Amino acid sequence: MNTNQIAHIAALAGEPARTGMLLALMDGRSLTARELADAAHITPATASRHLALMVQAGLLAVHSQGRHRYHRLACADVARWLEGLMQLAAHQAPAARSPVVGPRDAALRRARTCYDHLAGRLAVTMAGHLLAEGAVVFEGQEGSHVTDRAVVVGGLIGLDAAGGAPAGSAPAGASRRPLCRPCLDWSERRLHVAGRLGAMLCAHCMGAGWLVRSQGSRSLSITPPGAAALRNWLGHARWSEVVGD
Repeated sequence: MNTNQIAHIAALAGEPARTGMLLALMDGRSLTARELADAAHITPATASRHLALMVQAGLLAVHSQGRHRYHRLACADVARWLEGLMQLAAHQAPAARSPVVGPRDAALRRARTCYDHLAGRLAVTMAGHLLAEGAVVFEGQEGSHVTDRAVVVGGLIGLDAAGGAPAGSAPAGASRRPLCRPCLDWSERRLHVAGRLGAMLCAHCMGAGWLVRSQGSRSLSITPPGAAALRNWLGHARWSEVVGD
């Protein structure tokens, strides 16, 4: 492993403006240089220089459509790396205080996107339901597998857990991703479901209109139809974990 390359990648993410742009892309969307400049509170010209460095280093991918160039995180590994950095940063609270982990925003803590899958209390509760129903099995914090029960459990909300990633919604490299991977939730400090199954679950809930993006935030709002469908699926006890403060 080239230590200079590791240092270079760490330095790229360590610059505050670049950090802001990377975090703005954590919801899995593609954004223009101007949109990313606004997120980082810098000029578009400065943002373009930062973006070029991150594209060259493989942190970002860029594609052109019409007159615009759109930037996104290069792959799920980059998102996972950023999530790990966010977890480490959350541990740096002053020793004299009780540590406050994750986002202070209640909406972000309840439900948000983590690249292309769900995070927050909703995602952790969903993972608990899938585990309790025997649909997935977590083996430590890295390994996992999906059982035959996933088809039945997922089918109760119309999710085809036996299928591939939803057409048109999977990021580049998704076919190489594991079907299911446990991901430590930044705010809840418990595991939620990542991998292709996590992406399918996120896309299904958003496609059904159960979850909608909040303007200018990674948080997701749960719509009334979504609350009804997910409460029926998870059960009242688990649902109270999601909506309770």
